Amino acid sequence: MGNVKDLAVRRRLVSLSRRLVVKVGSGVLTGENGLNTRVIGRLSGEISRIRASGREVVLVSSGAIASGFRNLGFSQRPVSIQEKQACAAVGQAGLIFAWEKALARHDLKVAQVLLTADDLSNRRRYLNARNTMSTLLGWGIIPVVNENDTVVVDEIKFGDNDTLAGMITGLVGADLFINLTDIDGLYDCDPRQNESACFVPLVNAVGPRIEAMASRIPGALGAGGMYTKVLAARRVARRGVACVIANGKKSQVLTRILAGEPEGTLFVPREERLNQKKHWIAFTAKPKGVLVVDDGARTALLERGKSLLPSGLGDVQGSFNRGDVLQVKGADGLVVAVGLTNYTADELHRIRGCRTQEIEGILGYKHSDEVIHRDNMVVGDKLRT
Repeated sequence: MGNVKDLAVRRRLVSLSRRLVVKVGSGVLTGENGLNTRVIGRLSGEISRIRASGREVVLVSSGAIASGFRNLGFSQRPVSIQEKQACAAVGQAGLIFAWEKALARHDLKVAQVLLTADDLSNRRRYLNARNTMSTLLGWGIIPVVNENDTVVVDEIKFGDNDTLAGMITGLVGADLFINLTDIDGLYDCDPRQNESACFVPLVNAVGPRIEAMASRIPGALGAGGMYTKVLAARRVARRGVACVIANGKKSQVLTRILAGEPEGTLFVPREERLNQKKHWIAFTAKPKGVLVVDDGARTALLERGKSLLPSGLGDVQGSFNRGDVLQVKGADGLVVAVGLTNYTADELHRIRGCRTQEIEGILGYKHSDEVIHRDNMVVGDKLRT
């Protein structure tokens, strides 16, 4: 699997990795009778060897809901939000205990970290989470991260740890993201539905063709399909991080990946990487409003590398404060950029269309000449690629 050139790329990328995020899906961790402790034990042994090699590991572990409903004797995955939350509450305790017990055999300590999209979308909580994770890693502790499914309705509806793991990769500054699932990697079509599906060992860039290959159908126990995994790979690639999607049920899968062997699908990182702050703006923060700009401002942003000034601002949509992330759209509704606003929604309603030298006369003060400064903005051509 894979040619000599592909193998050389793999070996170069994994040899440079020192901090890893390993996400393990529900289909890997759960069996007929709940959590598969044998698999958890095997992966814990591999993680201990990774740690012994001098690398750091952050573990993103699914399985709370799946473990909970099996623990409660349900024959199939619950459907209602309330049932999912209750199953997560039951299953999360068993999940963290299983990891703690298995890793303790190798003298490794774990810390449970439950997060929501709101935790990572809020800049202050994001930085707090980053500082905590940095401290845990500095102490040699393995953070075991999961969505806080028990209390967050929207997160259960959103429904996958692939996106969370991609966000965590940026949060902790990891340089390799390994996404373990119950399939060997990306195929050109869904192998569960097409026996002639061809395996894809290496992806240089995620675009519409690659996205079209990825199935949106989740596994029996998971909430995300291959599509969410590909999107997570695209997310971390913009941070300059390689991603491998591989079969976590295979023996020594982590060892093989880190040896540069042809295991799973490798997604090659972008050479032009976003810094951590801009990556957070583009891929983690939740926009609180929308600014509609005229054609002149759109051209200035996309083609001339300019900041957004009030003179090019048309419609202001939503309720937001200074420092919130906003989408910037053209008159056609297409996203031009995202960025941090220097003004509130009320202030922008008052100064839209005016020149920068008029701001203080209108408001009685001026925070900045720019509505969104270029340094706090990611333009549209970098939002997807």
